[in-house]
Amino acid sequence: MTGAEEFIEFATGAAPRLRRTAFLLCGNWHTAEDLAQTTLAKMFVSWRRISQRDAVYAYADRTLVNTYLADRRRKRAGELLAGWLPERPAAPQTPDLRIVMLDALATLPPKARVVVVMRYWADLSVDQVADLLGCSPGNVKSQSARALDKLRMVLGESGLLDQPMDERHETRSTRHD
Repeated sequence: MTGAEEFIEFATGAAPRLRRTAFLLCGNWHTAEDLAQTTLAKMFVSWRRISQRDAVYAYADRTLVNTYLADRRRKRAGELLAGWLPERPAAPQTPDLRIVMLDALATLPPKARVVVVMRYWADLSVDQVADLLGCSPGNVKSQSARALDKLRMVLGESGLLDQPMDERHETRSTRHD
């Protein structure tokens, strides 16, 4: 059996174990796959120098740990791993819509404005907003209901709610024409 065939046999058997170990190190399956592949690539380069074939799994573990630690030191500033896809960006607003919305928010009392912004912009739950403001969840719900009623009234007076959605802001297709 040639050295390449020996390595292929080793890699086939060791890859699942390396992936599981890498996952326990980094906590992300995609990164674990990268770490396992990098470990196997480094081992392939060094395969002829590994003299004790019975210690090959220990060598693989050591290579995996060293690869993981080197990767953590680099910190990959350009990449952010997430377990979800990002939300699609909202369609850009026209300056008029932005001004009308800011003016409508300005008509709210400070606490009601905080409730609306934290609930609907920052996407916090009722309980999170209640903790933030130091009040009960029922208070947040009533503040929110009153604030939304007032916003509907103010935006209705501005005529914004009477316009179809496509007239409220530009869509991406019309912007690029």
